[in-house]
Amino acid sequence: MEPCQLSATQAASLIKSRKLSAEELMRSCLARINARDALIRAWLHIEPERAIRAAREADKLQASGVLHGLPIGVKDVIDTEDYPTTQNSPIYAGLHVGRDAACVSLARGAGGLVLGKTDTVEFASSGRKALTRNPYNPAHTPGGTSSGSAAAVADFMVPLAFGTQTSGSLIRPAAFTGIYAMKPTWNRVSREGVRMYAISLDTVGWYARSVEDLSLFASALGVPRQDEPVALRDLRVGVCRSPVWSHIEPSGAAALERAARGLRESGAQVQDFVLPAQFDTLRAAHAAISHREAGVAFLPEYVNAHALLAQGLRDKVENSDGISDATLLASYATADRCRPEFDALFGHELDVILTPSAPGEAPEGLATTGNAVFNTMWTLLHVPCVNIPAGWGEHRLPVGVQLVGPRWSDARLLAMAAAIAPTIDTDSQARLDALW
Repeated sequence: MEPCQLSATQAASLIKSRKLSAEELMRSCLARINARDALIRAWLHIEPERAIRAAREADKLQASGVLHGLPIGVKDVIDTEDYPTTQNSPIYAGLHVGRDAACVSLARGAGGLVLGKTDTVEFASSGRKALTRNPYNPAHTPGGTSSGSAAAVADFMVPLAFGTQTSGSLIRPAAFTGIYAMKPTWNRVSREGVRMYAISLDTVGWYARSVEDLSLFASALGVPRQDEPVALRDLRVGVCRSPVWSHIEPSGAAALERAARGLRESGAQVQDFVLPAQFDTLRAAHAAISHREAGVAFLPEYVNAHALLAQGLRDKVENSDGISDATLLASYATADRCRPEFDALFGHELDVILTPSAPGEAPEGLATTGNAVFNTMWTLLHVPCVNIPAGWGEHRLPVGVQLVGPRWSDARLLAMAAAIAPTIDTDSQARLDALW
């Protein structure tokens, strides 16, 4: 096994015991990037010599932080002290902010090493698409807007990476590329130093290749571990097809049914779960809020770099959809009402929701990054979500399902995911074989 094929947890343990050096791991990741990134195009900015020097410095120190010596990819809407933050926009080409975003600072404080900046849709919103391709079939999208981060982790270029989600930009790319993702509770991780699109929706999250690795990264970012393991037979799982089920594709429906059947056969208490009728309006509320908040966020570029700003973002500033103040206020009120109502659904009869991560497999071509229809409601509710790979679709591309819990149940959700994942994700070796 090449070092870059190790999970983050495996690599951290070997580095701590001096059986693997941080430099060996970094060189292995760089070799994988050198061999594959001309095809996958996951990275916007890498400086190999800088990365190797950082790894050598880590090898001089006794491992203390949980991420000591581990390379990390950073979505290029998140500031880093040493690399440019271009946001994939011509407006900010080559921009050096000169300091780390809060999440990057925490990762470095835990011993993590920033390998480089990963490609993203412009401003993590719209405009220029990422050039990144799906590692399993380069003719297909890896999802967006965290395109590069998801593809880099999936293709064994880096064990961990940061992403962000305003609609579905963490969970959907993870489903399309066959990896794990954590979208934590909104504002569970500081967003200081992250480009905002919609301030009441944007969430910093992360990618890995196992639940154990998600938990490792989470602990570095201030999300505590739940030490007590969860017994699968004690879990009450609600299978939620959600109000947007009409958008499901055959591979997505099959993945959800397969996951539910596997959990039921493993002893979990699985039942269908239907959300109250008022949740049917959340998709429209999300659209109104995200569009109007984006109009505020991109006003400076509209004023100062109008010709370079993508037309879709100019439209947001100009409110071309005509979203009235009354509609915006009603949308905020809907979200405010539904969030505590959703939290209250959990307890005596429900521990976790199982629901699709995306309609199905990754679409062909790079003109679209896929449909976030199965994500927007959960993002608006501010709840934590975990993507779990759930087999393959008809075109031999990965599909996924997500677990959803109430707000601020992040540690509990990861513990439940650790119990659930082995039943749902039974193809990890097949994914490795397909890419190696």
